[in-house]
Amino acid sequence: MPAPRSKATQLLGERARARRTELGLSLEAAAPLCGMHWSFLGQIERGQRNISLHNLLKVAHGLNIDPCELVRGLKP
Repeated sequence: MPAPRSKATQLLGERARARRTELGLSLEAAAPLCGMHWSFLGQIERGQRNISLHNLLKVAHGLNIDPCELVRGLKP
């Protein structure tokens, strides 16, 4: 399995996964809410994707969380 792209992508992914599990959702259930395929969402959660602002907003909306909570304090 590929390593996370960076510490920032890893932390963002961990936050997204924590929120998804807090909501009791599987990847397969959460992905349509986020407007993406479950495998793409899984790559985000594993920190393997450096996502665009557009996709960040889609994930936050789908998981009913403020996007600021996903990126707060991240360093490049």
